[in-house]
Amino acid sequence: MAFAPKSIAGPAALQRRGRFRPGDAILYVVTLAAALTAVLLLALITREVLADAWPAMKEFGLGFLTSTEWDSNKRLFGAGTFIFGTAVTSFGALLLATPISLAIALFLTELAPRGFRTVIGTLVEMLAAVPSVVLGLWGILVLGPWVVNTLGPALHSTLGWLPLFSTEPSVGSNMLAAILILTIMLIPIISSICRELFLSVPADLKDGALALGATRWEVIRGVIFPYARAGIAAAMILGLGRAVGEAIAVTQVIGNNVAINWSLFDSGDTLASRIAGQYEGADNALQLASLVYLGVILLIFSLIANVIAQIIVRRVAGRHRIV
Repeated sequence: MAFAPKSIAGPAALQRRGRFRPGDAILYVVTLAAALTAVLLLALITREVLADAWPAMKEFGLGFLTSTEWDSNKRLFGAGTFIFGTAVTSFGALLLATPISLAIALFLTELAPRGFRTVIGTLVEMLAAVPSVVLGLWGILVLGPWVVNTLGPALHSTLGWLPLFSTEPSVGSNMLAAILILTIMLIPIISSICRELFLSVPADLKDGALALGATRWEVIRGVIFPYARAGIAAAMILGLGRAVGEAIAVTQVIGNNVAINWSLFDSGDTLASRIAGQYEGADNALQLASLVYLGVILLIFSLIANVIAQIIVRRVAGRHRIV
């Protein structure tokens, strides 16, 4: 016999049932106000950004997305170069950070001695607490010279036939340095989420696979990954949103060059980096509106990424209830 789940009652319903308490009303009002405040803030931010970007949106239209011009003297602006740079650095960082994060999460949940799990996990998560400006300074002082003197020549000599490594690095500020900085910033986010996902895998499933003669790797490949794959996808999307929106650290190491270059050893720019680098020093109102237009593009992408991540998380939660 099926029973319908009881809905959560508001203050009026509680009063009709004779169970009304002042604390219930206060809790209801406070939580409702908090939820509405979040919605209101998002609406106000969206309204303000759209209003400030409207002159550029009216001037350039959707052609702004594909134009590679950015010349304040000619009053010509476009986001094509920055969209390209954002895509290359963000997806490049995600490509590097995902396997490293999965390896860290698997080590901490399945392989590491119990005494080391808390210590190593805490140290990895501390990477998220490092300010982005500090990572950018480290990129300028350490990472950039290392890319020019060590990593760059090695990649060019072995993979120079690929367009991504076709040129030799000449300066430390380049796309590859930005990718590596973003990778460091994504690792604690993705690894932390994946660690919780792997811990949520029922022990009975893993023990059953081991009892049937499966090796540790077969359990990981056949039980843990299939169970957590949707959650891993959500973690990757959230990490991608973090990479797309990073400004300060990327601005310090990418070179801020308005050009589409296929080689990772050349400098470039991203949406967030261009906004951070030029907003305060904009030469005219149209340039200022164009920078805000870049912010509109970032806002739309972030909203889409978060909606997709929420859909995936709900699908995972529904599947777990069925299991």
